[in-house]
Amino acid sequence: MKYRCLVLDHDDTAVNSTPAIHYPSFIEAMKEMRPLVKSYTLEEFVKYCFDPGFNSLCMDILKYSEVEIKRQQEIWHRYTKECIPKFYDGLSDIINEFKSQGGYVCVVSHSESRNIFRDYNTNLGMEPDLVFGWEYEEYQRKPNPYPLEEIMRKLDIDKEELIVVDDLKPGLDMARSCEVDFACAGWSHIVPDIKRYMMEKSDYYFSEVRELHNFIFS
Repeated sequence: MKYRCLVLDHDDTAVNSTPAIHYPSFIEAMKEMRPLVKSYTLEEFVKYCFDPGFNSLCMDILKYSEVEIKRQQEIWHRYTKECIPKFYDGLSDIINEFKSQGGYVCVVSHSESRNIFRDYNTNLGMEPDLVFGWEYEEYQRKPNPYPLEEIMRKLDIDKEELIVVDDLKPGLDMARSCEVDFACAGWSHIVPDIKRYMMEKSDYYFSEVRELHNFIFS
């Protein structure tokens, strides 16, 4: 294998969760708290999450209060509890094969760790070696370097021995901060501008999961 450690994003990299969970929960919250504002399309929602980011969308654009932010999170938690997303076809094969050959699989995500562990246990019957989720402090979440620094420290591996696979800019920025290889999960992209940006900035861009498989195990 090219690497000893595979660092995966979760939403829209490993599992197809935005159309099934994050977008509909956001629209439900928006209809409740901003009923006079026209609902965003899925593509518009994804664009805002890419830039300026989900937090800025809620706080700076929709100007949710602290009470409204809490309510939005309550609705989101209900969706994440009720819906277990499926892994993209071929991703489970990559993860299982990587583990069987002695590699480490870690997850760095803006989802909560408890849901990530649930998704892996339900779909794959196993758990990642390390998970860094939303419940960490802000400075410990991507795009900050903390997750990668901790992965390298805890697993005693060098930066040349791991690769980050993510569909969006926070994962790219995190990888760059630690001079770690970055591969973009292009199989989830539906917005041309995002696709162009990630193709230009990434070390590797894969439109299909099988391309990542061929690269990892070549």
